[in-house]
Amino acid sequence: MSDTPEPVVPAEPVPAADANKPANKRRANRVAAMQFLYSWETSHPKDNVAAVAEFYSAQEQPREYYAFSEQLVFGVLEHRDEVDTVIRDCAQNWSFERIARVDLAILRLAIHELLHRRDIPPIVSINEAIDLSKLYSTIESKRFVNGILDRIKGRLNRPLREAAKD
Repeated sequence: MSDTPEPVVPAEPVPAADANKPANKRRANRVAAMQFLYSWETSHPKDNVAAVAEFYSAQEQPREYYAFSEQLVFGVLEHRDEVDTVIRDCAQNWSFERIARVDLAILRLAIHELLHRRDIPPIVSINEAIDLSKLYSTIESKRFVNGILDRIKGRLNRPLREAAKD
């Protein structure tokens, strides 16, 4: 026996799930849509179609992968005035202009889904928005986003846990 300690060999690191890596294709599409909407809010491009094409051409996956995301983006842009009115109505004691741009992008995305995407169960849209706010915003934002979406959820005339059967 020697008094010299055995060298410590570091263990192989266990790969941890990347907190910013989307769990599935739909999540990845929502993340991309949220990122585009954030970018759109800061730059207000003159040509949305060209801006969308440029944005998605710079993503990790081929553009076809983001078809759902593009549907969401164009839906939000088409209904933005209506969605923003809902946000203003539900953001009690909070000025629209004070809403963090990332939170605004998340809210616009979720509210568009709640109001215009009957193929998505409302609870899925709400949970996805809360998850996005946890990943990309602050703890306070998570509560803010949840509060706004909870108010809207109470106004919906459809089942919360299933897609509409139109």
